Amino acid sequence: MTQPMMIPLNLPPAPLKIEREGARLRVFDSMRGRFVTLTPEEWVRQHFVHFLVNVARYPAALIGNEVSLELNSTRRRADTVVYSRDGRPWMIVEYKAPSIPLTAEVFDQVLRYNLVFRAPFLTLSNGLTTITCAIDAATGTHRFLRELPPFPTQ
Repeated sequence: MTQPMMIPLNLPPAPLKIEREGARLRVFDSMRGRFVTLTPEEWVRQHFVHFLVNVARYPAALIGNEVSLELNSTRRRADTVVYSRDGRPWMIVEYKAPSIPLTAEVFDQVLRYNLVFRAPFLTLSNGLTTITCAIDAATGTHRFLRELPPFPTQ
């Protein structure tokens, strides 16, 4: 099946497996091992994860999509968590649909998730714009990066 008429992204094209189920489209998420509803946000996630694995060379086995967390007694899900080789959260990635601007409120959402995960890197992407920052837990500060950090070899 050809890819649906979704907005072109500022990410490499991804060879997505798409199927139709009634009136809706579904895309295969290799991280979750199943088909999920193809929404504009999911379109971004699938392209971004493809970029992480195939271009940035992040290990696919250390990437989780829709990772559960509990924040203020409420169950939430981080869009993507990249783990270090020792199993600790290394980067949280939050996605928005291409039509959603990456605002301070979006950044606050991923910062709140990081109260639980304590990852040293946070990334936001709507497929058109990607913002990454490094978190200094000792000082409680962050600095924005020009590009994604390379995945550590150790």
